[in-house]
Amino acid sequence: MSEPPKSRRKRMTGKERREQLLDIGRTLFAERGFDGTSIEEIATVAGVSKPVVYEHFGGKEGLYAVVVDREMANLLDMVTKSLVGGHPRQKIERAALALLEYIEDSSQGFRILVRDSHAASATGTFASLLSDIANQVEHILGDEFKDKGYDPKAAPLYAQALIGMVAMTGTYWLDVRKPKREEVAAHLVNLAWNGLSGLEPKPYLTTDHKARQKDLKAKAKEAAKEAAKEAKESARAARRTSPEPGTV
Repeated sequence: MSEPPKSRRKRMTGKERREQLLDIGRTLFAERGFDGTSIEEIATVAGVSKPVVYEHFGGKEGLYAVVVDREMANLLDMVTKSLVGGHPRQKIERAALALLEYIEDSSQGFRILVRDSHAASATGTFASLLSDIANQVEHILGDEFKDKGYDPKAAPLYAQALIGMVAMTGTYWLDVRKPKREEVAAHLVNLAWNGLSGLEPKPYLTTDHKARQKDLKAKAKEAAKEAAKEAKESARAARRTSPEPGTV
């Protein structure tokens, strides 16, 4: 009598199982939120019993806390690295790009964060994360304010406004995904750096050399047209005011 075939399913290590449960939990929490996700569903998708989930995380709250804490640490790390070195405008550009890159590459994680983290999270809420980022931006703005003779005490307010603007735009962009993230970042920096009264008609990132060169060429061409136009007007005016031949 032949022996029954052995199962081809590879037995996971404890670390592999934990990562599998985190991936499944991340997906379900992003789609349905904390309250809309159950331990039973997580266990079913993973192909394990509920006690296995409890063994690794102590319950749904523990699993959710790890998922949220990972996402918040990942986003904070990306933005923090973007704020190192360079001109203040370039730092803002890189920070905006970092947030948009996170949204694009980790949309599930961002959906979890913007729902406002559940009390199960040890790290806190999305608002507290943005506040942490704003505290770092505050130092950049404070130095810039001092250089320009502005009151550095206003830097915290401007830092909160700047980060809030980028975060809210990112929440909107999460679903529409248009235009491309580089263009979105350029528009954000255009408003943040130049203000409504000084908006550039065709904003660009200073790190985008090609776009910068294209813009400079367009401006030079437009300036040349204006100069030629003014020269023609001056010539016409000169002819009108000069005496006709044969007159005294």
